[in-house]
Amino acid sequence: MSGKNVTEVRLADLAGIAEAARILESGGLVAVPTETVYGLAARADSADAVAKIYAAKGRPDFNPLIVHVAGLAQAERYAQVLPEARALAQANWPGPLTMVLPRRADAGLATAVSAGLPTIALRAPAHPVMQALLERLDFPLAAPSANRSGFISPTTPAHVLASLDGRIAMVLDGGACPAGVESTIVAVRADGSVEELRPGPLQLGTRGGGESIEAPGQLASHYAPGKPVRLNAAAAAADEFLIGFGAVEGDITLSASGNLDEAASRLYAALHEAATAPQPRIAVAPVPDEGVGRAINDRLRRAAA
Repeated sequence: MSGKNVTEVRLADLAGIAEAARILESGGLVAVPTETVYGLAARADSADAVAKIYAAKGRPDFNPLIVHVAGLAQAERYAQVLPEARALAQANWPGPLTMVLPRRADAGLATAVSAGLPTIALRAPAHPVMQALLERLDFPLAAPSANRSGFISPTTPAHVLASLDGRIAMVLDGGACPAGVESTIVAVRADGSVEELRPGPLQLGTRGGGESIEAPGQLASHYAPGKPVRLNAAAAAADEFLIGFGAVEGDITLSASGNLDEAASRLYAALHEAATAPQPRIAVAPVPDEGVGRAINDRLRRAAA
């Protein structure tokens, strides 16, 4: 597909959710709201449908996808849920937690969602629209962020259309995403240890040190705004668009009060605005590397890479 405005935007009411379900059942692509960012959803049990995600995003095929499930019972159909994983799910699902678990041999899902790995990344999202959609379907949804691969993640329907208009069937409009950065990803190992693979809204497990790609969001260069990005900037140079935080005001600010949750929710909107600003470069004020600030800095480092 090509051209503008061929991707339909539908309000996430009962009729919109029903239409999204129909498109997904037929193997199409729908951008859907979650509490973190908009996801590009396809049925995870169809190799053809999952291939459409990789094609629409221009995503490298060694980068696995998160599979979204309604809850723990559905997760157990696709993964070996170890006791430690069960405890994490019971404490944090539905919510912004993705767990990388051993994939069941009889999972019946597209091989590509695991990118050839013996594991599968599962999440039960908390957003009411995504929950309503999953409840209507008898299959889980593979759903990476709804943007061209390597670009800024989307937290509004307009962000989705900026890079995917004409490439997908529909955007289900649930408004702006509240959390604003992608889910925390942990791997639950066979010995019961929990290793963080990607920081996010939840602070869990030990920090990962592996070099191999086990989960989404681990590529060195990612979330890129298409301009050079300078981090930890106290002020802007003449040719820079400054994203402020706290006492550093900037052209826009992540949070004037220095609130990290607000900063996370505004991060991608700020990067989208910076990307379209006339200045050829972007500078970002320092953000404390604590709590969800770790996730913000992780995304900023990859944006600057």
